[in-house]
Amino acid sequence: MKLLTLNTHAWHEDEQEKKISQLADFINERGFDAIALQEVNQLATAEQAGAERLTQYAEAEPGVIVRADNYALLLLEQLDTPYYWTWLPTHGAYHGRYDEGVAVLTREPITDTVYGYVSGLRDYLNYKTRRLLGVKTTVGGPDSEPIWLCSAHCGWWHDEEEPFRPQWDRAEALLKPLRDAGEKVFLLGDLNNVAQIRGEGYDYVMRHGWCDLYTSALEKDEGSTVLKAIGGWENNKQPLRIDYILSSSHITAKKSEVVLDGKNGPVVSDHFGVAAEV
Repeated sequence: MKLLTLNTHAWHEDEQEKKISQLADFINERGFDAIALQEVNQLATAEQAGAERLTQYAEAEPGVIVRADNYALLLLEQLDTPYYWTWLPTHGAYHGRYDEGVAVLTREPITDTVYGYVSGLRDYLNYKTRRLLGVKTTVGGPDSEPIWLCSAHCGWWHDEEEPFRPQWDRAEALLKPLRDAGEKVFLLGDLNNVAQIRGEGYDYVMRHGWCDLYTSALEKDEGSTVLKAIGGWENNKQPLRIDYILSSSHITAKKSEVVLDGKNGPVVSDHFGVAAEV
């Protein structure tokens, strides 16, 4: 199983259309089974996408409007292999100019979904409002064991308004019925918490029994996905590992690698991606 996670920084990148095409080429080359994307944006005033463009779309939250310039939709339309997918808006970005959300893409059909708030905030126009999206699917064909794939974009450990710890508690509560039922859950995304810092968000996640496929991988690289100052990390001057692929049970991954970093695929965002093979 090949997995990819990427914070796309959608529609905030120079030459955005070119970078969507570059990401599509990368996915076509690698043949990922499932992909989790964060900061998947669409212009709030764009026209609604026609039904003929949404044939592989599975609605998670009733009434969600997918617009014609939705980043995930444009990406999907350039992929060689059709992916099933869903998208969940989490908040308005840039004073409501964009709908920002999270998305999951899978090769096999989506049979169920889960979503919910992980932030205490419920204000759509506040960028610190955060939600988690998960889909149930299979990998390797319809007779394979079902799994859950979740995409998350969380806040910062020390944030005074929306700290990470209660956000993760809400994520745990949302996913608890799945884990209690023995379902396999993979959580992918930008957690905005640095693996190299002890006693904060990363350690808190690990105490809840998650397996980091980077640490379990037989083959891995240095692992950092942010090397410069970006939004939310304006004073950063060091490499940060803040994007993760996690499993609810221990799995020894064959490989974990940073991708889309200019060396292992083109740079298409202010984050690099993480790919894992299990």
